[in-house]
Amino acid sequence: MIEPLLLTTVRVSTFDGDRPLTGASGFFFERDGRVFLVTSRHVVIDTPSDHNPDRLEIEFHADAQNLVTSSVLSILLFRDGKSVWRQGKDPGGDIDVAVIELDRTVLPASVPLRFFTPAHLQSSLRDVEVGTSVLVVGFPLGFHDTVHHLPVVRQAVIASSFGLRFQGQGYFLTDARTHRGTSGAPVVMRNASNDTSLPWKLLGVHSSRMDIGNRDLKLDESLGLNCAWYADILLTLTADAADPNPPAPTV
Repeated sequence: MIEPLLLTTVRVSTFDGDRPLTGASGFFFERDGRVFLVTSRHVVIDTPSDHNPDRLEIEFHADAQNLVTSSVLSILLFRDGKSVWRQGKDPGGDIDVAVIELDRTVLPASVPLRFFTPAHLQSSLRDVEVGTSVLVVGFPLGFHDTVHHLPVVRQAVIASSFGLRFQGQGYFLTDARTHRGTSGAPVVMRNASNDTSLPWKLLGVHSSRMDIGNRDLKLDESLGLNCAWYADILLTLTADAADPNPPAPTV
């Protein structure tokens, strides 16, 4: 039996045509029968670093009885010259989260995936204190179980007041050792409720390591702190619009 948490998260690879660019993490979010891939916005576009992929690839299991077998889905990031992902913005600026709606027909029912839903979002702030233990599920530096195509987890703790926007931004801090490739990973807390199918609360979306501009790179170690954007942004990004984007095209 594979823990369901490990089946929520997939390895994301970015491409410019056939040229590989970067690796990242992503996870599935389901709402009203629609399925979305969630990752960091800077995975799909990052102007400061001139990162402009035109498609993603995600790897997922193809057979519930044989985890060694996997499939790759290629997702085009543009349709008719327009981006297919959704991203958010608030008074603090851009939010480093992107969602892409997927066509459920390309994910057969036999595929062993697990989806976070609105029910997995944290509604009570008093249950998440500073120092609360959480997990970050992803693919640091692309590292994972290459035989069974499963992510790894890193232990973390909440490092800032949960529910407050750290320095006015829509994220909280975690204290954990993280690496490139973890961008877009879910930050989760064990849920003691009766949801045995996926007993976790989705608190945030890991974005990047936090650093300070005046750190002496020779004398001062990295803070070891990370930004995790509050997961409730997914309610906004997956809400029905008057003219919602159709599922992303695949190749």
